This record gives sequence, structure tokens and C-alpha cells, in this order.
Amino acid sequence: MQMAETKVAEKFEAQSTSESDDAVGETVDITAGAQHLHRKLRGKEVQMFAIGGAIGTSLFVQMGSALPKGGPAGLFIAFLVWGSIMWSVNECFAEMVTYLPVPSPFVRFGGEWVDGALGFAMAWNFFLNMAFLVPFEIVAMNIMITYWTDKVPVEAIIVAMMVLYSILNIITVRYFGVSEFYLSIGKVVLMLGLFCFTFVTMVGGNPEHDAYGFRYWKDPGAFVSHLEPGGTGRFLGILSCMYQASFSICGPEYISIVAAEAENPRKVLPPAFRSFVWRILVFFVGSALCMGIVIPYNDTTLAAILGGDIAGSGTGAASPYIIAMQRLGIHGLPHLVNALVMTSIFSSGNGLLFAATRTLHGMSLEGFAPRFLSYCTKGGVPLWAFLVSLCFCLLAFLQSSSTSAEVMTYLVDLVTCCQLINYGFTAITYRHFYSALKAQGISRDTLPYKGRFQPYTSYVAMGGTLFMIMAGGYSLFLTGGWDIMWFFLDYGMIGFFIVAFVGYKLIKRTKYVRPGTADLSIGGLKEEIDNYELAYVPRTLGRTDKILNKLFE
Repeated sequence: MQMAETKVAEKFEAQSTSESDDAVGETVDITAGAQHLHRKLRGKEVQMFAIGGAIGTSLFVQMGSALPKGGPAGLFIAFLVWGSIMWSVNECFAEMVTYLPVPSPFVRFGGEWVDGALGFAMAWNFFLNMAFLVPFEIVAMNIMITYWTDKVPVEAIIVAMMVLYSILNIITVRYFGVSEFYLSIGKVVLMLGLFCFTFVTMVGGNPEHDAYGFRYWKDPGAFVSHLEPGGTGRFLGILSCMYQASFSICGPEYISIVAAEAENPRKVLPPAFRSFVWRILVFFVGSALCMGIVIPYNDTTLAAILGGDIAGSGTGAASPYIIAMQRLGIHGLPHLVNALVMTSIFSSGNGLLFAATRTLHGMSLEGFAPRFLSYCTKGGVPLWAFLVSLCFCLLAFLQSSSTSAEVMTYLVDLVTCCQLINYGFTAITYRHFYSALKAQGISRDTLPYKGRFQPYTSYVAMGGTLFMIMAGGYSLFLTGGWDIMWFFLDYGMIGFFIVAFVGYKLIKRTKYVRPGTADLSIGGLKEEIDNYELAYVPRTLGRTDKILNKLFE
């Protein structure tokens, strides 16, 4: 071990003397546990990547579609409850990933610590999750453009987005991180600006001088009876909002996916995971509250747009914020908000394509995908994995024969099921990790991140995700609600996961890893990362970088 540490240190010293002071700490060797990826993402970039990946189309537009189903209180309660479940999932991610920050960590953990077949099924499920979301964001971009004009061909928008994503993803990860950092700052500013808009207008700061406050919580009311009358209908309304929340609230997987490219992973990853609870409260729960304040759940404009009865169906005009601005006679601001939301959508798609690429690269390393997909350029970019991931953008061409709103709905159902499955099995994987730590005498107090209230939070994560997986298509089982196509959209990915698991199990004859017996180093990768961190020399930061680090880390 001492010899290995000396060799790594000597290599860092030799390379550091040949580079400028600004590059100190950037030099990365493949023995850093990154497996040909480059550890160049700094703390502030990891933090903002996590925020930027979570803040997307849903927070600004699509969440409003759940308002007529659950009412303002139902929407708020649903996001608060699901946010609590997602915090439990985050605690499982955080403890494992900071302990062993390797490529596609939680996907690999399932295969190494539970069963190879589980790792295979989780890997493809998560890859499809990320890959389906990229065309979702491209469709959303077209939707936002139609707020102004429908003269721009759909095909032109798709091709332009693919070209821009290619440029940003093929350049070195260092510049990708910088671009995402500043794009994510724009998202945060927009979200905070909309919160300020809500507060100022609700107390009377608007052209109508109407201090509407929480008026819409009283008239037409705080809850909606959805599909069924009375208390059952109100419960179903909250359930519908929870399903929307389970699609909207995300984040720990984005932190995990950059674990192998974080410059000093066990230092920069824990703060990003710790701040997740605040991101839930501020951005997701806060947005659910604001949307229920600015418009009533029975707003005629929202209902007409969602129902396709007026022009602009499915467009940015469906955003509760834009509807409120137009109702209050605020001119110009809706156009600015629409433009800023477009930058948010672009950033989300860019980050999702990055995540899909890195997942496919990690799958190749594990043998879950063809080996050629693990090839990386000199800049540390998995080129072939990127090109395969980019091909999923072609799904956006479905808009040519269907409306954008329909395509978005299809993708949302597929993605939501994928996310829930992976969250649930991540919690199961954590239980094996927890048992292995205990059996092998490794104190959790020595970990870079100690998950709170474990192992009980993992039970909450498993129970919550299982409930939503089963309840996601509840409307199909109500009188007159059955539809074969929607059954497959709601539950099809469950069948895919089972087939992938059983098929791989039978073909490869993988063995179940009994709790407590897992190899927590994954073939020596932990030792490689330990040695890398021992030899790591922090970079020399300029004044601007120091300020940004303090502000965003």
C-alpha cells in the first residue's frame, strides 16, 4: 500500500511541475478510481449540477397540470410528503456514493453488493430513464417556442438542440462543468424571481392593486375531489399530485452520476447531498405552494389550455405564473419568463444527456453493455456512449405525427416508473451495504457521509416508492378508466425490469450476495480512490473562484 501511494504521489509531483499553478490539483490518472474518466469537476460545479438537473420543465410549467386535480392544498401536501420520501432516498445514495465514488455508482453497487442481475436491470432501467428525459426536454423546448410562434419547424428545433448538446458534451468535462454551472445559476435566479413575483403580487404589488393573498385557497377551495366525490375524491386528488411530484422531485442521482468526475470527491460530494433537503423545501415544495397561490385550481385559462380548447394547448402559456401575469395585466414579464424557462430546459437536457452517457459508460465497464462503449477520448469523454445516448433524441420527432403535449405525457409516464423502480432498489442496495459495514466491523462514524436515521430511512424509501409504483395507474382501475395503452405506459417498465433481471440471471447464472458478505472495495477501486486523495494537491484558486466556492458550496 505504501509503495502504491508513493507512485501516485510521484506521478502527481512530476506532472504538477510541468504545468501552471492554475492546473495544480487538476491532473488525473486512471488509477483515481475513475476508470478513464477525468476528475475535473469542482465543488461548486457539482453542487450546481445537482441543482440544475433537478430544476427543469416540471417546476415552471408542468406542475401546474396537477393543480386542477388536487387543488392548492393537495398539491402542497403531495410535494411535502413525496419530498420526505425522496429525502430518505437521498440518505441512501449519499452514504454509499461518498464512500465509493466510482462511475455510475449506484448502478454498479446493485450488481456488486446484491446480485449481478439486479445491477444489469437497474443499469438499463436508469439509462432509459435518463435517455427518455432528453427528448422530453427537446419537446418542451418546442412547446415554449410555440408560445410566440408556431412557424418554426419542429425538425429544425430538434436538430439545433442535438447539435448544441453535442458541442457541449464532446468538449472536455471541465468546460462542460463550467457551462452547466452558469446555466444552473440562471435557473436558480429564475426560480427565486418567481417566488418574489408571487409574494409581491399577493400582497398587492401588481397593476390591479389586488392583494389576493390566499384567496384561492378559500374560493374555490383548498382541495379538489378528483374522479370520485367526497373524501375519496380528495384522496385521489392528492395521489395524482404525488405522482406528479414523483416525476418532478429528483436530484441525488445527478450528484451520484458525477462521482467519478469530481475533483476531490469525498470532500465535494457530501455538501451536495446534505443540501438536498433544502433544495426540496425551497424549490419543489416552495413552487407547489406558489402555484396554488397565484391562480385558482379551476382557472378557466388553465383548463382551456390543458383541455386543448384554445390555442396554445400544452404551451408555455399553461404555466400558472404566466397565466397570473397575464391576468394581472403585467406586460413584457411573461415573455421574459418564457425565455428564461427555455434556458432552463436547454440546461436540463444537456445535463440529462451527460448523465445518460456516463451511465452507459459505466454499464460497459461492468459488462452490461458492449465493451466499445467504454472508450474515452483524451479529454475523458465516452464518445461512443455519447453517440448512442444522442440517438434517443430522435424520439422527439414523434411530435411530427402527434401533438407535443401527447408526446410529453407518454414520456412522463415511462420516466416516472423508471425513476421509482431505481429509487426503490437503491434503498434495497443500501440495506446490503449497511449489513456489510456492520458485519465487516466498519464504523459508520468513519464514513465521509453518515446517513441520518439509518437504517429506518431506507425502509421509508422502499415503502414509499413501492406504494407509488403500484398506485401510479390507479385511474385505470376505476369504473370506465381502463385503457390498454395507458396500462403499458404506467406499468410497462416494471415488466421490462423483471424480464431484464430474470433473463440476465438465467443466462449468466449470477449469484445473490448474502447480506454482510459484499466486497465493499469493488475489486480494489476503493484503495485506488484512497491513494488518489492522499496524493491530491488542492488547486491554487483565484479571488473569483474563492468567492464562488464559498457562495455555492
